[in-house]
Amino acid sequence: MSDIINTRLSRRAVLGAGVAGASMLAMPAILKAQDKSLKIGVYGGYFKDSFDKNIFPEFTKATGIAVESVAEPTGEAWLVQLEQAAKAGQAPADLSMMSQVAMLKGQATELWSPIDMAKLKNGGNLIDHFVNKYPDGRVAGIGAVAWYITLVTNTDTYKEAPTSWAALWDPANADKLGLLALVSNSFLLEVTAKTHFGGTNALDTEEGLLKAFEKLAEVKPNVRLWYRDEAQFEQALKSGEIPMGQYYHDVTGLAAADGQPVRSTFPKEGGIQDSGCWALSRASKKSEEAHIFIDYMCQPAIQATLSRKVGTSPTVKRELLDLTADEFAAVSSDIAPIIPRYDLYQTKSDWLNQKWTEMIAG
Repeated sequence: MSDIINTRLSRRAVLGAGVAGASMLAMPAILKAQDKSLKIGVYGGYFKDSFDKNIFPEFTKATGIAVESVAEPTGEAWLVQLEQAAKAGQAPADLSMMSQVAMLKGQATELWSPIDMAKLKNGGNLIDHFVNKYPDGRVAGIGAVAWYITLVTNTDTYKEAPTSWAALWDPANADKLGLLALVSNSFLLEVTAKTHFGGTNALDTEEGLLKAFEKLAEVKPNVRLWYRDEAQFEQALKSGEIPMGQYYHDVTGLAAADGQPVRSTFPKEGGIQDSGCWALSRASKKSEEAHIFIDYMCQPAIQATLSRKVGTSPTVKRELLDLTADEFAAVSSDIAPIIPRYDLYQTKSDWLNQKWTEMIAG
């Protein structure tokens, strides 16, 4: 059980800015006995191990393309390495899993070779927002994995599950909340906008952002812990010391299945859905193989395998999957998600961090 939880947390850890980098050693998953091969960058640790065990060997069996998997460091650090290597005409990995903000930054320098959707016979299976596009409409990346942050509670303290993110503002929850500590990984501005201002479009202007910051500041009396260490909050949630907060849906579900007094709730406004993309370095000479791999990963059966084995939320449409209702609920929801405003974390990062420090974390 702990290995599964570590697998599911490791993908988020690598996306977070400021997490220690993973090993950069390329670990061949399969000896390159075949003529065709592909280097694929994935989040390190247990997550990479899971892909090496459950995904890459089956892909090689199906296609004859050998995979060399590379453990990525943090999203930003890997982006810099890919940029520098591309200038020299080299690709540390042909395909990489990239955070959405890193995707946007890579677009700005044309780092990503466009994906030809005509070569993806399974491309039509994708949920629309998992097709990442350049401003001119070229496809920059394809959704690789996704996961949810939801409203979590200790069931000993809260006999009834909350139904709305508005519970974060309820005075009855004073000094009871654990919330993620950074503006760029908590997505609490988006939660505030969806809960109180009609949707994340309210964040389109600085005036709207300031209103959201002011409203979010009202939760501060309810917050016991602004956390960076996920394990610290998870332990406090299980013990009831901090009985409510935001956390990862799949990991909370695993803890509940293990007998812990915790639950994950998709509020009526939706859970927060974060994700990573497959992106092809412009320096790669393996476009054909990369398209074959992306197409393979867009198959409903492969997405279902990821959900069962790795705990990721499917990037393809629900009706195409053979997941049971319980299997789907363990990783996802039919409630429309809150999609983070990644564009803001690219274009207004310094301003957002300053306001967060002044109004929320200060």
